[in-house]
Parts: sequence; structure tokens; C-alpha cells
Amino acid sequence: QELVLSDSLFDNNPIQMPMSVLLGNPPKTSIDARTPVDHLNALDASDIKLDEAITRILQLPTVASKNFLITIGDRSVTGMVARDQFVGPWQVPVADCAISLADYVGYQGEIMSLGEKTPLALVNAESAARMTIGEALTNMLGGYVEDIHHISLSAYWMSASGHPGEDAKLFAAVKSVGMDLCPELGLTVPVGKDSMSMRSSWVENGEDKAVTAPLSLIITAFAKTPDARLQITPLLNTDEASELWLIDLGFGQNRMGGSCLAQVYNQVGDVAPNLDDSAVFKSFFTVINQLNKDGLISAYHDRSDGGVITTLLEMAFTSHCGLDIQANEQNITDLFNEELGCVIQVSNNNKDAVTQALMTAGLSDCTRHIASINDTDSIQIQTNDEVLFEQPRAQLQSLWSSTSYEIAKLRDNPQCAEEEFASIIEDTKGLKTDLSFDHNQSISAPYIATNAKPKIAILREQGINGQVEMAAAFNKAEFDAIDVHMSDILSGRISLADFKGLVACGGFSYGDVLGAGRGWASSILYNASAKDNFQAFFERDDSFALGICNGCQMMSNLSEIIPGSEHWPSFNRNVSEQFEARFSSVKIGQSNSIFLKDMAGSIMPIAIAHGEGRAIFKGNQSDQHIALQYVDHAGDLTQTYPHNPNGSDNAVAGVTNDSGQVTIMMPHPERVFRAVQNSYHPKDWDERSPWLRMFENARTWVD
Repeated sequence: QELVLSDSLFDNNPIQMPMSVLLGNPPKTSIDARTPVDHLNALDASDIKLDEAITRILQLPTVASKNFLITIGDRSVTGMVARDQFVGPWQVPVADCAISLADYVGYQGEIMSLGEKTPLALVNAESAARMTIGEALTNMLGGYVEDIHHISLSAYWMSASGHPGEDAKLFAAVKSVGMDLCPELGLTVPVGKDSMSMRSSWVENGEDKAVTAPLSLIITAFAKTPDARLQITPLLNTDEASELWLIDLGFGQNRMGGSCLAQVYNQVGDVAPNLDDSAVFKSFFTVINQLNKDGLISAYHDRSDGGVITTLLEMAFTSHCGLDIQANEQNITDLFNEELGCVIQVSNNNKDAVTQALMTAGLSDCTRHIASINDTDSIQIQTNDEVLFEQPRAQLQSLWSSTSYEIAKLRDNPQCAEEEFASIIEDTKGLKTDLSFDHNQSISAPYIATNAKPKIAILREQGINGQVEMAAAFNKAEFDAIDVHMSDILSGRISLADFKGLVACGGFSYGDVLGAGRGWASSILYNASAKDNFQAFFERDDSFALGICNGCQMMSNLSEIIPGSEHWPSFNRNVSEQFEARFSSVKIGQSNSIFLKDMAGSIMPIAIAHGEGRAIFKGNQSDQHIALQYVDHAGDLTQTYPHNPNGSDNAVAGVTNDSGQVTIMMPHPERVFRAVQNSYHPKDWDERSPWLRMFENARTWVD
């Protein structure tokens, strides 16, 4: 065997060498692997009631909301996130894939998705591996990829090697996807890893005990996207007449082996679903991709764990609407099988075009109308004229969220968990946006022709991670953003006298071991030259400063050298006792902050990500000092979690000093200054986010 690199331009092989040069001649291991004969029973669904099955499925951790896992991780850092797990104005964690941006100017980016079908390996290891790749790819269709061949896979194999039958299953699974499926689909698996010791044994009270994991394959799929805005999510368009169509790549086989339904009834099943025909799957991938690009699909969600009933319910939860679902027959497997496929929302105006596209792709026989949006906010399942099931959407969503709630209640402040759980049934319009200015107008545009760019110091310390997106936001507003490390200040290499502006960025300076921002502030206050440098800067009439997140916490500890900041609060541990990463609504106050000029009264969503953001005041606050406050979905100031994500006094999210030249805030406007960076935004937003105005206000103030 040889390693060959071909160059089509020069029509030669720059590299052509025997593999033995790279790998040597290691000894070959011989493994005697025997395929076991499993005697499995078919799923017995004769006594399964539809309402009970839905109740059990929605609470199964595999299917249930993962909210408790997601809100504790920062999902907006870098300001290059175009699609995170939370979808829509109610921020429901149902996204099929992740999408990031390549820069702060264009829309090219990357898509990442996951696939995992471990339970199927209890029935058929080859099916489990092929279905895992199928799931990763159906998830990736939440974004746009120019060609399926552009996708690369990372494979993580886990097996109890040496356990009877497991080596044979591993061989069969690897061969099926590595030698057959991936080459047929034109996919490569350039990286991966393995864990071959998925078995634990011990002796307890003289008795041998063991736990053996089934064969597992975790697939991570990666691809470039030419336009990160080409997203189709589970969020339904409730303003248009439309239908929801199921594309069933199982072609009605409804194989139930290894399904969630089998699991919640302590069964396994005997036949697992499979990716049977790679050519059909390729056609499916291509046509959905093209329909997305052409704007002919309003919403999309893949079918996976829990079956199409879960797919439809998650779309309803995301959209806060009811659905009339048409079951094919009274056979429960129609709703709960986990064959590959998806549900798409097609507007009445696009039905003919989508029908033609699916027909050309050879998918007409596996496509059917499965649901329609209703105006009762309830879920109704019927076959022919018989109603099989009916419950309020909010009640089912609470059930779906209950598993996450119970875990969060044990881990976090239980009162916060209870408040968030209670908010699920609130009848609101979700994240509120109400602007008092025209966000499409660029007030810094006139400075482009002058080429005059005031210098602003983008200040960072060890552990800070928000400097790049901060620089991008100020660059967009016609500043010259300069990277300044604290070591530059402490050593005297750089003086703040050379800058018009200063911004302290977010992150975790000194690991927050002394309290959020306190170590950073101490490095200034206890260094005479640095303290004089900062104090002189803050006392100038022609300078301005901004502190964001960790920078906000740091600057609150510098209040003794910032004129007019005696009223500032301290920032303490969130009342939830957890790091909070959310997309929250804030209201701009009637302050004199130079950053928020002409923005007073506006309500806008913004990214937040902090563990110590709870503002506690020593005395009374003045309205002119309150820059922004957290509001609920009605636009009212709130102390209720999670609308107020940290429990701040008077819902305060940011403050300014007496002159308005120094503003500090816990939220991250620099991560959402472009519309595409927002987890959710109104449809009429184009390129600019309203938060860009904040940085432009600073530019106009300089002149």
C-alpha cells in the first residue's frame, strides 16, 4: 500500500511513498471474533396506551429538555455564533446543528452536528453505526452545505473489547460505515478516537459483578457553509397558511428495535431501523439543502429519539402553538418509530414547487402531510375522524421540561428552578423588541470618508477572552482598536494618555479566584504608576470608558479612582448559584451614558454570560445612573428568574457615572452587534443589530 498525493494542476504525484515508511512493520494482532446469535423479541405494543406513551417518552432524559445542561455554558463567546442550541423568541433548546461565522464581516461559516444511536447496537451494531451517520447528516440540514461531499466526519468508537460478541460487532460496524456507507455517500473520516475498555467488573459480597456498555459510535460532522443565514430551525411560521410534511426515509417499515418507546416499557425490540439506501439518502440530503437555499421551507426538524411525535411536539414547543396531527393508523409505531427522516413546514404558496422537487428526487412515495397548525394551542392526534389524543401544548411542554427542572432543582438554587419551570406555561410573545430609534441608520457612516479613527484601548488581562469581538465592534463603528495587555500598562510600554477610549473586556481574569474582577482591579490599585495612569485617564474630559462582564466587575472595584461612580454596586454570585448564559431582554434607562444616547426606552435582547453578575447597591440608585435593566417578556422590570438571570437589585444590568463617560454592564453587546450573531431576532433585521448604535454613539461623542 502507498500514500499518494496527486496534483491536478501539474499532473503529477508530489508524494508517493510506501505506507511502511510511515508505519513501519508493527506485529499484526490476530483476534478470533465470533458473531453471537441473539434471540430478541419484537416490541409488544398491544397494551401501550397513546397518552401514557407520550407521558413516558417526554420525561425520558434522551428526549426531554436539556435546558439544565445548556444554560451553564457560554454559547456566545467570540461573537461568531450564528446558531446555538436555543431557538426562537421563547429560547427552546431544540436546534439541530451549530453554526459559526468565519469573521465579523461576511456570512461564510462552519456547521457542526452530532449523531448518536447507541441503543440500536443492542439489536444490530451495523444499523446503529449507519444510523448514527444518518442522524449527524439529518441534523446538519438545519444549515446549508453546498455539497454532501464537503462534509468531514470525526468518529469516536467505544466498545467492550474482549467481551463475548463485542469484537465481532465492532468489526461489522466499522466495515459497514468505513468500507460501504461513507464511500457511497462521498464522506471522509479523517479523525477519530476510541475507547476499547467499556466494561467494569468488581466483586461485591463475594459475588462477581460487571457492567458492560453496548457498542457506541459518536459521529461529529463538520462542513463549511457559504452563508450562515441559511438556517431552517424547528421554529414554525405561524403567520402563514401551511402544512407540515413528514419525509419518511424508512418508507413505512416502522422498525422499533432500540427505540425510546421500547426503552420506557423495559423492552428492546428485534429489528432496528437502518440507513438502507445511500442513493436515496443522498437525494434526500441534496433536495432539502436546495429547498433551504431557495427559501421554500419555513421550518425543519429531523426525526430521531422518540419518533415523529417528539419532532412535532418540539416544533410546537418552540413556536408556542398547537398542532393537529394526522396519524396514519391506530398502530402506535407510526408515531414512535425512529427511522431516518424529517418534518418540514411548507407554506401553501410553495406547495407545488416543493412537491415537484421531492418528486424529482424520488421521495414522493415517502412524503405525506402529517400536521397543521391550529389556533387552540393544543395538541390533537387523530386518525381519519377519530380523535386519539388531545392536551394543551403548555401542559405537554411542562412535562417535557420536568426532567431538566428536577435535576436543576437538586443542583441549583431550588427557588430559581421553580420560577423558571413556572414560566413555561406563561402566555407571552417571547423575547420583546421595541426600539426608540432606527437601528438601520448608521450614524458613524459619515466618518468613513474622513478616515479619522480615534484610538481605543481594548484592555485585557490573563483569562480575558472577549477582546476580539470587542475590537470588531469598535472597528465597525470607525474606531482604531488597539490590543492592550495589562503587562503593557504595568511595564510602562503603553500609556492611556494616547487613547480616546478604553474598554475592559469580558472573561475570567485571574480565574476569578479573588472574586470576579477583584484581582484585575487590585493589579491596578496596588501599582502606583498604573493607578496614576488609569486615574488620569478617567479624569479627562475628552475620554470615555466601557466595562463589559468581567471588565464591568473589575471597573466597579475601581470606583475610588473613577469620578462620579460612588453609587456603583458590587457584583456578586448569581442568585441561581450557577453560571448563567442566556439571551435576555433589557430596557435602556434614562441615563446620561454617552453610549446609550437617543436609545432610552428601547427594549432589546442581548447575550449574557456570567457567574457573578448580581448587582447589590449600598444606597439608593438614581435613574440617571441606571444604564439598562432586565425586563420580562411583557417589557416590565423584573426580579423573576430567568428573566432577571442573576437576581440584581432593581433588575439593574448596567450603570454609568455622573458624567456618562464611563459605563459598565454585565451583558455582552459586542457579541450581538450584527443581526446574524443573535440567537433570535425579528425578521425585519438585516445586517445591523440595534446594539451597534451603542458603539457608534461613542464615535459621534468623540467629535
